[in-house]
Amino acid sequence: MSKLILTPNLDKADDVYADLLTAHEGKSKAESDAFNARLILILANHIGDREVLAQALAAADLPQD
Repeated sequence: MSKLILTPNLDKADDVYADLLTAHEGKSKAESDAFNARLILILANHIGDREVLAQALAAADLPQD
């Protein structure tokens, strides 16, 4: 059984966040939403494990502090 990693696991997380912000620069809300949808589908395909994706969907639906 695969398990979703929820502990910090991203190299240079601040740089990745900056890259995400840069990718959205100059885009309208609709364009940003479409970009996010495409990115999610690309990353979901890369993960390729429906069980892990189900765990990620559940984790994303949890209330944030």
